[in-house]
Amino acid sequence: MTRAASADPDPGWRLTEVSDLAGRLAGEVATAGTGFRLLAVSAAVDLDRLVERVLRSAVEQARRAGHTWQEIGDVLGTTRQAAFQRFGRPVDPRTGDAMAEVILPGAADRAVELIGDVIEGRYAQARQDFDDVVAHGLDEQRLAAAWAHVVGLVGGYERMGAAHAYQAGDYTVVDVALHFEAGDLTGRVSYDRAGKVAGLHFLPVGQPQRRDRS
Repeated sequence: MTRAASADPDPGWRLTEVSDLAGRLAGEVATAGTGFRLLAVSAAVDLDRLVERVLRSAVEQARRAGHTWQEIGDVLGTTRQAAFQRFGRPVDPRTGDAMAEVILPGAADRAVELIGDVIEGRYAQARQDFDDVVAHGLDEQRLAAAWAHVVGLVGGYERMGAAHAYQAGDYTVVDVALHFEAGDLTGRVSYDRAGKVAGLHFLPVGQPQRRDRS
């Protein structure tokens, strides 16, 4: 399987690569035997990474062409703040360093695992990396009640979408798309610099970053 190419300032030529990889994926899913299904998974991972790079490069070009974050957010179906958080390059005013450079490694995968534990009812496991404040406010019973409240609002859980990590001040925040029977939400997990969970929320899609830590 050919791995996705590295980032390039011009996304145009990579659209052909996306199409080619998508075609290969469709072919492998259609023809692969039971023992080769992991090849299709590998192809899907390649495609997801390549599409993300093409999208990020396209956004950067749109910004250089003078388009606003509001315009980009409208195209993406989200708010201008959410678009900036995902694709912008904020600079920490205290240090002058790009905040993207201090994102907690592996945060997106950890957030997906945590939310998966909540979905599956593994509340003790979901809480294992909570910091003291969140652990005090969300014991297993309260976490279970919070999830029941979510299901009561938007119906049964169906699937999980993409996870995107970004820096918000001293915290790494991960937004995970969650799809339910009657609506979509964003699962938002915030990590402090020590890697502890400093916030867990289930929010309407596109809602700005919250400042509370519960």
